[in-house]
Amino acid sequence: MDNTLLLIAVVVIAIITYSFFKKKMRRDYLISKYGDENVVRKILEKKIWQGMSREQLIDSWGEPADIDEKIYKTKVKYTYKYAQSGRNRFRQRVFVEDNIVVGWDSK
Repeated sequence: MDNTLLLIAVVVIAIITYSFFKKKMRRDYLISKYGDENVVRKILEKKIWQGMSREQLIDSWGEPADIDEKIYKTKVKYTYKYAQSGRNRFRQRVFVEDNIVVGWDSK
């Protein structure tokens, strides 16, 4: 019985340690990528803001479930769709123009 409790304790400690180091490695990676503590904090909190890059959006929210693209003479507009709730239904849409977030809509 004592060995079982010890084994469980070791596994729990290993999981907690792994989780801590994984978060630290991600944070260090983002700091080296963007060089801005404020941007990294927002990304780790899964926030989005106007003016963030497409790459920052993907680092914050992950790859979208779907992307719509419209090409105009002077710019390209994308709609990044997240949180699919049905066929062609999404609870969150992020609007990106020329690889910069310009707005979003949440339902």
